[in-house]
Amino acid sequence: MRTFAALVGMACTALLATGCQPQTACPAIAQAPVVALTVAREYAGTVKTLRLKACQDGRCKEADLELFPGTTTVDQGCGQGTDGNDRPCSATASPDGTLVGMLMLDQLTESPIEALVGATGVSGLPLPVRILTFTPRVAYPYGVQCGRFISAGVLLDADGLRQAA
Repeated sequence: MRTFAALVGMACTALLATGCQPQTACPAIAQAPVVALTVAREYAGTVKTLRLKACQDGRCKEADLELFPGTTTVDQGCGQGTDGNDRPCSATASPDGTLVGMLMLDQLTESPIEALVGATGVSGLPLPVRILTFTPRVAYPYGVQCGRFISAGVLLDADGLRQAA
């Protein structure tokens, strides 16, 4: 009987100890498997249409990209609240002259991607085809316990195609 009581006591202690561990709340944010393409401000005025082909892990996806005006974030600051505490900070998006488009993949991994961009200029003539092989970036913005985020982005300008910063 003493052995049974000791085992029950140890089991309760173990349950209490594990139940008191700090828990990390991870945001419920889904990540889209996309390759983002940004056309630099200085080059955006020369581009009419873009076609992006991205190949990763033996699978390729290709599409004409719908281009949208790019934006930059403008900090609007923080201030004192009415009760002396900080009020929430805010920011706004402001057009930056770039164009952005996205190609949805079936899956995005850490493996290298070969990107091929074909474009038509505003004159209707084809622009030079650009090719780049790059490795997507991996980040843990909410800590390793919350999982990784993989991002794949490229920048197109008059000099060619390069990985976005």
